[in-house]
Amino acid sequence: MKIAVFHNYLDNIGGAEVVALTLARELSADLYTTNINPEKIRQMGFGDVLERIISIGRLPKQAPFRQQLAFYYFRRLNLKNQYDFFIIAGDWAMSAAVNNKPNMWYAHSPLNELWAFKSYIRENILSAWKKIPYDIWVKFNRILSRRYASFVDIFIANSLNTKKRIKHFYDKEATVIYPPVEIDKNKEHIKGDYWLSVNRLITHKRIDIQLKAFKSLPDEKLVIVGSYEKGVAQFEKYKKYLDSLKPNNVTIYHWVDNLKLKELYLKSLGFIATAKDEDFGMTPVEAMAFGKPVIAAKEGGYQESVISGKTGILIEDIDENKLMEAIKEIKSEFQKNPDKYKEDCLARAREFSVENFSASIKKAIAGYFKA
Repeated sequence: MKIAVFHNYLDNIGGAEVVALTLARELSADLYTTNINPEKIRQMGFGDVLERIISIGRLPKQAPFRQQLAFYYFRRLNLKNQYDFFIIAGDWAMSAAVNNKPNMWYAHSPLNELWAFKSYIRENILSAWKKIPYDIWVKFNRILSRRYASFVDIFIANSLNTKKRIKHFYDKEATVIYPPVEIDKNKEHIKGDYWLSVNRLITHKRIDIQLKAFKSLPDEKLVIVGSYEKGVAQFEKYKKYLDSLKPNNVTIYHWVDNLKLKELYLKSLGFIATAKDEDFGMTPVEAMAFGKPVIAAKEGGYQESVISGKTGILIEDIDENKLMEAIKEIKSEFQKNPDKYKEDCLARAREFSVENFSASIKKAIAGYFKA
């Protein structure tokens, strides 16, 4: 079966991009996108997929022009006579469902800018003069996205949290297939002297909570891996704010390759995740794949991956004080038993293996053709 995968952009590689690249590899599929950063793709371990990545045009960095043009380009794309099946693995590429059937939408965050995060963006990110244009843009694209969703044949959600959003905003039923995490069975287990956080530097990730907590914990260290869109106002503004908060015991890397990232996971004490209502969140599972406990906000998809008490701690209404207490609690557990969380974390991570993900996707495709 000849399959094509669609993803809106591949110039900044995060969790959603890893899923699209994994689909291309596991299904021997062609991957259609817009902006491409070959070096970052290679450094994240997907150099073998590069020859199957095809750009359908370049997009600007600034929102909302970036999203709107992605919608436009993928809406025009028509490859129905070249492939047997299509997988939409980038949410702003879902307009491709109109001309490219049969298809599956693997939804990470079903256009959160239009729905789940609309109020948050309006009140916390936009200046006053941008709010009315934003309201108009949202209203227009809600109509478009609902129309495009009517052309989707199979809805797949990356979490129960996302499944609920698809039902609420699009009135469609979705099947949950959790995203994949690479499991290395031969990993060592090393405990270093720092905590780790991996996420884009954008407001709803709430990195400021982490910086404030570690400012009050001068004997602890935090390493943040946080990419951001250079030249994009909202990213630059939040980065500047974080720089103003950063204490000396926090190190921020804006980009690391796959080998360095694995080393950082391997040598960390544990992982910290503070994002607001995260759709799923692959990074806590990646940390658990190295036997590391996770401290996360008790919101969104973190509640589906982290088992409080066994693989880490979930914090309700997270703030810097509660984060500090959780860090102290895990350090106290380490003093009693250095391997307290290791086996439970490894076992939990295995449930999200690439093999399980690939088998579930193939089963969903086969089920469509049998129906």
